Amino acid sequence: MQSNFEGKVVLITGAASGFGKLLAQRLAPQGAKLVLGDINETALDALCSELGECAVGLRCDVSIEADQQALAQLAEKSFGRLDIAINNAGISAPMKSLLDTTEADMDLSFAINTKGVFFGMKAQIPLMQKHKCGAILNVASMAGINGAPKLTPYVAAKHAVVGITRTAALEFAAQGIQVNAICPFFTPTPMVTEGVDPALIEQLTRAVPMRRLAEPNEVVSAMLHMVNPDNGFMTGQAIAIDGGVSAI
Repeated sequence: MQSNFEGKVVLITGAASGFGKLLAQRLAPQGAKLVLGDINETALDALCSELGECAVGLRCDVSIEADQQALAQLAEKSFGRLDIAINNAGISAPMKSLLDTTEADMDLSFAINTKGVFFGMKAQIPLMQKHKCGAILNVASMAGINGAPKLTPYVAAKHAVVGITRTAALEFAAQGIQVNAICPFFTPTPMVTEGVDPALIEQLTRAVPMRRLAEPNEVVSAMLHMVNPDNGFMTGQAIAIDGGVSAI
């Protein structure tokens, strides 16, 4: 499938690192207009400077609804519309037993990973309704469709993302708005690998039928496919990018 992002206005949360940064770096040369949000303002400013006039940025804490509204409004103010939104911002969680998991652990994961997607869509969908078209991609996880021992808050929050995605897809399909989720397996981005025992990474790699982990750019390629304007009949899907893990 050929890329077709010329002139498309694309909003990305969590844009200053990981998948978000790679998305921005790959979309800019394809002619997209980028609206980038991240809580790390310094890194965000550096990325916008790198990308040039096609990108505008705003510090955005995705757990705060007003920040999400401001980011969506920036898209309309800067470029007049919003065509694609990628709700990418998220946090990982320390590994611990369900019995050791605290209310604070649950609250933090839901605030960023679930409410961050919910608030994003609440801000983005009205802009898409004005033009009766649009595509939203929510970044979930394999932990959003499978279990993951010792990651209860993360699993619960990402399952909620998949549920919200499917519900929104049904609500807005007739208005020309697609809503999908991508569910990557463990991928070595800084957010995921920071502080992780190398032995765990080796163990996870052995569990993958392809006997390797995904390269971040491979996941980003799948994300771009899912929001490509030519991919117009996909909605309500939670797509696993997992090297075959979900086929076991």
